[in-house]
Amino acid sequence: MALYTIADLHLSLGSDKPMDVFPRWKDYVSRLETNWRLLVKETDTVVVAGDISWAMQLPESQKDFAFLNALPGKKLLLKGNHDYWWSTRRKMEDFFEENGFTTLQIIHNNAVAVEGRAVCGTRGWLYNSASEEDKKIVRREAGRLNASLDEAERLGIEPIVFLHYPPVYDGMECTEILSILESRQIKDCYFGHIHGTQAARRAVLGEYHGTRLHLVACDSVDFTPVLVR
Repeated sequence: MALYTIADLHLSLGSDKPMDVFPRWKDYVSRLETNWRLLVKETDTVVVAGDISWAMQLPESQKDFAFLNALPGKKLLLKGNHDYWWSTRRKMEDFFEENGFTTLQIIHNNAVAVEGRAVCGTRGWLYNSASEEDKKIVRREAGRLNASLDEAERLGIEPIVFLHYPPVYDGMECTEILSILESRQIKDCYFGHIHGTQAARRAVLGEYHGTRLHLVACDSVDFTPVLVR
């Protein structure tokens, strides 16, 4: 039983926004499915760190989640900046139950134990203008991350953090998120959001203030889930 992660699936099976228009994303759905099935077993877990479906409303996401549900393993889902379908946790869980999506679970103010580790996380936020709206969002996201880590503490197991936004990028820091990673002594943090070769070069990877940072956006990992544990 293994733990994997990947971000930014950007599925659009029920909407008209295919990522194939970008050269690196040609046939990305079939590539993702092939790579996933080669690696992931039914007993494994995959954390999908945001930007899962281009759907605007939950009903429009049905085909995307049917595709994801049919792939091997349990999937733990975090919100990304393009997940406009995201609703209340209750509504999403009801939607999954009504459609028989038994392999899908939401990470939102909670943590899930997987192989002796606690999967924790939230969307996060990265800003440089520090507007009042930015500050409000960051406070909310920091609160959600702390709630997730508090649950890991109650479970009594080591947390691993998954975000959608990188906590630091191209000279910009989300200090509120970084301070939580540092104070909680988080060893590893996985994130997505960053696309393209040039943008990926500006991502901060490796150890930063005591936490190892990992970029797992689809196009940065060749549409292949990354082994965490």
